[in-house]
Amino acid sequence: MFSIFKTNPIKKLTKTYETKLEQAMHAQRNGDIKSYSMLTAEAEAIADKLTELENSKTS
Repeated sequence: MFSIFKTNPIKKLTKTYETKLEQAMHAQRNGDIKSYSMLTAEAEAIADKLTELENSKTS
């Protein structure tokens, strides 16, 4: 009945993933390679969670 109020975790993670990639791009353009690599690693971890959720949803 109240399923319209539930958030979609895949949608939320996708937005977080895109935000991390954008932050990483800006860090790289500013020459901050250390922050770039840390943000990229975080984005990859989020991408792994996304694929895991998508695979569990289809199964």
